[in-house]
Amino acid sequence: MKVAVVGATGMVGTVMLNVLQERNFPVSELILVASERSAGKEIMFKDKTYTVVNLQDAVKMRPDIALFSAGGSTSLEWAPKFAEVGTTVIDNSSAWRMNPDNKLIVPEINASQLTEEDKIIANPNCSTIQMVVALAPLHEKYGIKRLVISTYQSITGTGVKAVRQLENEFDKKEGDMAYPYQIHKNALPHCDVFEEGGYTKEELKLVRETHKILNDPSIGITATAVRIPVVGGHSEAVNIEFENHFEVSDVRGLLEESPGITVQDDIDNNIYPMPFYAKGKDDVFVGRIRRDLSQANSLNLWIVSDNLRKGAATNAVQIAEHLVAHNLVKNDVLV
Repeated sequence: MKVAVVGATGMVGTVMLNVLQERNFPVSELILVASERSAGKEIMFKDKTYTVVNLQDAVKMRPDIALFSAGGSTSLEWAPKFAEVGTTVIDNSSAWRMNPDNKLIVPEINASQLTEEDKIIANPNCSTIQMVVALAPLHEKYGIKRLVISTYQSITGTGVKAVRQLENEFDKKEGDMAYPYQIHKNALPHCDVFEEGGYTKEELKLVRETHKILNDPSIGITATAVRIPVVGGHSEAVNIEFENHFEVSDVRGLLEESPGITVQDDIDNNIYPMPFYAKGKDDVFVGRIRRDLSQANSLNLWIVSDNLRKGAATNAVQIAEHLVAHNLVKNDVLV
């Protein structure tokens, strides 16, 4: 399998390479791709040194699969060019997510939708992925009527510049600012840009992408997304109103049986999900499972996951694994 990683020198691209190696993805030829200013850099993968190439050269090499994590504008311009030469693109940006012609995939939920004809596949937003992994089995059994979401999101979701800002503030150094305010010892209710109605783009992603992935636009969803000074992953407090009655013990059992989920819900021993322990892991961790005493058929969950892994790199690699396992990658284009 000839695999390209587009954005290989970035934060998510680096994690993608780690995940490909850890999961022993069948890479027969690796193509590392980045911007012109990064072309020529050398990166190690499985004890071998690879030289980073530019996008134009990578297209000519006709990879079977291209994992994109290079931003929306790059994806809009270059993903179709890769698709034209037969490459299956799995894109981590927001560029293709809400396009009705492109599938938005979380493998535990809807990988079965994929076909050979899907040449540009969208990877959902990190905060959406971890939430819907937990919600999908519950929606199937009980029917979700409404969601009230509050997120506590890692600075790593913003990128390297945000990590450096936090480090500089911790060390009391001057430096570039990724955010309009200090993030150290602070919480910013401002993830991505503000849109009409006072919601941020991140908050609206949780609404729109959840509707698409669960294939149910009737679910009422409202969200508040907050950036906090942690690096291990995103945390979410999710209040769920179901159409039908449930028992908390049945909910816990259903989550324990669902793929990709680890239940950490032992309050007697102070066991619950935290980003500190989610860092570097691929599962979605769910805890604080309890009935909402103020509203009928309602439940509270606390959901945590490493946003760079399951929220980005791992989910993309899992999509690629599904394509390979079901023989859906075919590059028969003659050029």
